[in-house]
Amino acid sequence: MFNRDRWREIFETMGKNKLRTFLSGFTVALGIFIFIILFGLGNGLKNTFQEFFLDDASNAIFLYPGRTSMPYKGFKANRRIEFKNEDLEDIRQNFAMLTEFVTPRISRSALTRYKNESNTYTTRAVAPGHQMVEKTILMKGRYINERDIKEKTKNAVIGRLVVKDLFKTEDPLGKYINVGSTAFKVVGVFQDDGGDREERYIYIPFTTRQLLEKSNDKVDQIIVTFPKELGHTGAIALETSLKKYFKDKKSIDPRDPNGIYFQNLTDDLKQSQQFAVVLQLIVSFVGLGTLIAGIIGISNIMVFVVKERTKELGIRKALGATPKSVIQMILQESVLITAISGYVGLFLGIVVLKNIGLKLEEYFIKDPYIDLGTALTATLVLILFGAIAGYIPAKRASSIKPIVALRDE
Repeated sequence: MFNRDRWREIFETMGKNKLRTFLSGFTVALGIFIFIILFGLGNGLKNTFQEFFLDDASNAIFLYPGRTSMPYKGFKANRRIEFKNEDLEDIRQNFAMLTEFVTPRISRSALTRYKNESNTYTTRAVAPGHQMVEKTILMKGRYINERDIKEKTKNAVIGRLVVKDLFKTEDPLGKYINVGSTAFKVVGVFQDDGGDREERYIYIPFTTRQLLEKSNDKVDQIIVTFPKELGHTGAIALETSLKKYFKDKKSIDPRDPNGIYFQNLTDDLKQSQQFAVVLQLIVSFVGLGTLIAGIIGISNIMVFVVKERTKELGIRKALGATPKSVIQMILQESVLITAISGYVGLFLGIVVLKNIGLKLEEYFIKDPYIDLGTALTATLVLILFGAIAGYIPAKRASSIKPIVALRDE
């Protein structure tokens, strides 16, 4: 029930004891502020981690040719393994039920020119499925298609920053760029969440690259994507089958670890997710530690506050105040200070997080944030424990006899 006299008395007491009130509130506000900042920075670190490790498709296996380290079936060691177009078709035919896309990748660097502008970029000669592997986002035009592969067209899809470098504000679609000594028509522009480096690639049909390199049929690497329904266990089984198939086809000793290299992104993803879980636990632990420190601080302050007011409480009891009214008065003051200070710390923490967000990317912290629900819950927890911290010493003080309280030093 609302009691105007009691609230007036509480505000008068707070006004007369400004330092005590400030210290109580500062402890709460600082605890919430530190909690929000640390939790937000932890989330920012997770954002950077996810952008860096999880930018590309996770349901992919990369195959890289290497050199054998063991002699096998009459072949000497240190033999160079090569992938060819027929290997792409073999995967499509023999693993049709387990794969979605099979794409080669041939990477080359070349000086690229448009009118008076020029720069050196990496070209990636690929098949249409490569768009799914890299999660390439088309801004204009189209990606490399099957017609480009079949007819070996000189079409190119260029990154957003290539457009910025070479074309400035001019629309690049339909224009021709010279990649090395060959003219390519720009049919698409893309962006990539992986960052600036990813947006400076130029994609061309892999068959066109092979045509330019004396009509060979060699590829640098092969990328295989599979249905996500396979899961981690199915992905490992597919990798094992591919490894066995290619070692047999290329006459590589089954025990040789160097003939062909495999990178299974599902396995990498599982390790990344485990790391993310550990990171979340660390963030939660730090946040919990901060809250506990705040709770301890409030408890210490409230014990001191009640101890300081022992004589005052003795006088109140001598004048007829009941133990219940003494407890209620201290509790109301405790909750008021804790609530106001807690929400001040909450507001300041959120404001600081928003203002420092873009300034911490060089320290691998991107878009630090905290869910409003988490922040409010933490604040309510502190308010609750502030009430408990006030109740315990108030209960003890209310049971002291007035004569004993008045003799307290």
